Amino acid sequence: LDDPCAMKRALNRLSTVRNRFTNTSPSRQLYTKLKSKSIDIIGVPFSGGQPKGGVDKAPSIMRSDGKIFDHISQLGWTVNDLGDIQVPTKPEEPEAVVVDRVKNPHWVGAVNKMLSEKVAASAAKHHVPIIIGGDHSIAVGSIHGMTRQYPNLGVLWVDAHADINTSDSGNLHGMPLSFLMGLTREVPGFEWIDLKNPAIRLDQLVYIGLRDLQNEEKDFLRDQNIKSFDMHDVDKYGIGAVMGSAMKIFGDRPIHISFDIDALDPSEAPSTGTPVRGGLTFREGAFICEYVHRSGKLVSMELVEINPSLGSYEQVNRTLSSGISMIKSALGDALTHNRD
Repeated sequence: LDDPCAMKRALNRLSTVRNRFTNTSPSRQLYTKLKSKSIDIIGVPFSGGQPKGGVDKAPSIMRSDGKIFDHISQLGWTVNDLGDIQVPTKPEEPEAVVVDRVKNPHWVGAVNKMLSEKVAASAAKHHVPIIIGGDHSIAVGSIHGMTRQYPNLGVLWVDAHADINTSDSGNLHGMPLSFLMGLTREVPGFEWIDLKNPAIRLDQLVYIGLRDLQNEEKDFLRDQNIKSFDMHDVDKYGIGAVMGSAMKIFGDRPIHISFDIDALDPSEAPSTGTPVRGGLTFREGAFICEYVHRSGKLVSMELVEINPSLGSYEQVNRTLSSGISMIKSALGDALTHNRD
């Protein structure tokens, strides 16, 4: 740095990096417009897409001490709590509980239709919906609703699982992308989704954190060239390089983060229904969210599959804390200062 020429070159490089995040880019202008508005918190206390009770309790527990609102407000956002989706009573008639091996289709479909309407109304106001589940079947409603305002939406799916199967397990939390992409057959309860005109295309999806896939899912992702970065990629290239590649794939698309807490290693988030060893570290998960924030392209986020009924008091608190931190990171929180 004693060389004036070297110093000038270093400063020029720093200026180039900073310019990537100025208000001159279309995505940055979009973000600034959104930030001048509001965050809408939408709770979805729903567990019908999988067999383990308790995941429906997460929205109320995450709100209980008010800290999540304080944290987000301190980041400069106006926070509106829109309350919870009013989940209807579960149908008990045998013909409604299981249809062609699919479990609770009428119930799951009804909840997602309501969520889609609520999310679409929020996005139409240029607010940023933050959806708190609930199991991952609610992604059908959240993403469907967002694409009504942003048809070119990019979906960053952060998860240990691909959730793109059709009906092998019958649990709809493993099938949301099949509905959104028009890959499944018609299912009772989801008549409101036009499978012939999918909400998102294959090139609108990027996965990060995969490590537990069914064989047919592996084949489908490979055959269709769906962009995915599994844990091998994260280990080999590092999360910074992975996120750089993911954002190049998205280009100028607005981005929805669908964050399943089981994307994190069970040491970071043990209270979830389908934990898988070898997941993202806390910092890797936070970095993903921070990176999207800094890109200026975030328009919505959902956090799902936290189950306060699973694990000890300490494990539940650790999982809740990890989840809240992912949301904060997506909205501008950083280790030392807000990097706007």
